[in-house]
Amino acid sequence: MSKDPLGIVARMNAMSLMMITPEFYKIRRMRSEGAARISEAPARFEMKPDFIEVDGLNIRVATSRMPDRPTVLFLSPLPQSILCYDAVWAKLSGHCDLIAVDLPGFGRSDGGSQYMSFDAQSAFLQKIMDVMALNDVHIVAPDVAMPVAMHHAIHRPEKVKSILIGDGPGIFPSADGSLIRKITKSGFWRTLVRLNGAKTFIAGALQLGYLHYSPTREEVEDYVKSYAGRIGQVTQYFKHYATGCAALTADIAKLNVPTQVFWGDEDGFLLVDNAHNLQARLPQGSVHVFENCGHFCYQDKSAEFAAMVRDWVET
Repeated sequence: MSKDPLGIVARMNAMSLMMITPEFYKIRRMRSEGAARISEAPARFEMKPDFIEVDGLNIRVATSRMPDRPTVLFLSPLPQSILCYDAVWAKLSGHCDLIAVDLPGFGRSDGGSQYMSFDAQSAFLQKIMDVMALNDVHIVAPDVAMPVAMHHAIHRPEKVKSILIGDGPGIFPSADGSLIRKITKSGFWRTLVRLNGAKTFIAGALQLGYLHYSPTREEVEDYVKSYAGRIGQVTQYFKHYATGCAALTADIAKLNVPTQVFWGDEDGFLLVDNAHNLQARLPQGSVHVFENCGHFCYQDKSAEFAAMVRDWVET
């Protein structure tokens, strides 16, 4: 059997953390057989990532260009990379003009602590869009990318046609699961996350985030490479979580691009209540809730997610 890309120590540390995370017990009871375990099936990625230089940084991107079709820009979540969209990508290829980007400091893209805020990510996203000559873009942004897309659509809407956001921070007060409350409100917990490292962080996310999906070994290896040695800087994103969400909420009336909110109904990180609270505040917002679905809905419900994106951008 191939070597475990996470390792026994990280798995034990992650399980210890799950034992004090109430949401985990419900997720574990609801899981499909084999879900959240690393699949030994060979990966056959439809996505072919490459790198471009933007403002002195190497930024990882993937493209499947069809200039006559709606342009869809996927932004990577945490603790994953753009490879998490591979199943959705395969279902949308041929129907949409596809681009995926690991934002600076996330995934396999360069970037340090100076990029760990909503506004810094939003400003850099504009540079990426300029370099790639993107216009009239539908931005798909779950998890940590969600507030980036919101900030961008509020303050830099010129190239944005719509945003599809979910499973992340963006409304204040936020309905957080117990693990997010710990990391966002406690310096001690952020230090603990930093000391345990990327493998424990990823192992915990797999346990709490999936109801149905089993990531491949190659996929998990990519996530480990993405965050090895820099999980500490990522915790800075959580340090500014409440302030950033409050600022977005104060400006929510200025978010005047069409907005599709999506959420997994059994999200153990950020509760589905956030989707309804956000939609109620949006000038142009609708909600799609994935039933019997965990936090990583683009993988747990990849066919339904792809259909949602396709229907949204075409209509």
